[in-house]
Amino acid sequence: MSSVRSSRGPWLALAGPAALVALWAALASLGLFPESLFPTPLAVARGLGAELSNFRLVNDAIASLFRVTAGFLLAAGLGVPAGLLLGHSARAREALLPLVNFFRSLSPLAWIPFAILWLGIGDAPAIFLIFMAAFFPVVLSTTAAVASIPSVYFRVARDVGIEGAALLREVTLPAIAPQVITALRVTAGLSWLVVVAAEMIAGRDGLGFAIWDARNGLRTDLLVAAMVVIGLIGVALDRLLVRLTRIPSVRWGYDR
Repeated sequence: MSSVRSSRGPWLALAGPAALVALWAALASLGLFPESLFPTPLAVARGLGAELSNFRLVNDAIASLFRVTAGFLLAAGLGVPAGLLLGHSARAREALLPLVNFFRSLSPLAWIPFAILWLGIGDAPAIFLIFMAAFFPVVLSTTAAVASIPSVYFRVARDVGIEGAALLREVTLPAIAPQVITALRVTAGLSWLVVVAAEMIAGRDGLGFAIWDARNGLRTDLLVAAMVVIGLIGVALDRLLVRLTRIPSVRWGYDR
């Protein structure tokens, strides 16, 4: 029975996209809009093939991935330790949590004018915007995860001699890992959205710039092709983060 389910899985996963493409082709065939405004799947496939063959779309994807990776890793690398501090210290939460909530409530796109004024055009403003989009949600999620750990876990650990860095490594981090990984998946998706918007305004390359350039050239086939690539890369990034849940210490956090 399990083998039957696993064999059906890929086909079921393809059913939705296939139905969407079929609906898209049917609507395009009705001629409600000219092809320049509503490209057919075939036109998009041709545009995608042309952009891939001249490596323009590949280079844009690499540029966007670099910015997202740099901004996201910086946000996670600083946000998780900050969340651990706030989660373990009631005084730190009282002093800093209102500020964290305030900045989390600001749209990261509101920082675009300052990002351009401070950092100019290119990688730096996009990385800054991604950091601002991801840092505060990671801090809040980590703080909430630490605060939700039952205190009995720490008492038992100390009774058996686990303290200091070992307590953090063997109890705290595995216990919060599921919630933190979920937060990282959400913020990675948000970061991918932000980089596209940032590149439309403050970029000279990248997938967001490719969309803006196609729009200015009235090449809606290339615009949709870039959208397809953005969606596929976003799914791939999410799947990559899901693989973190297979780490044995992370499984401990799921089973608690």
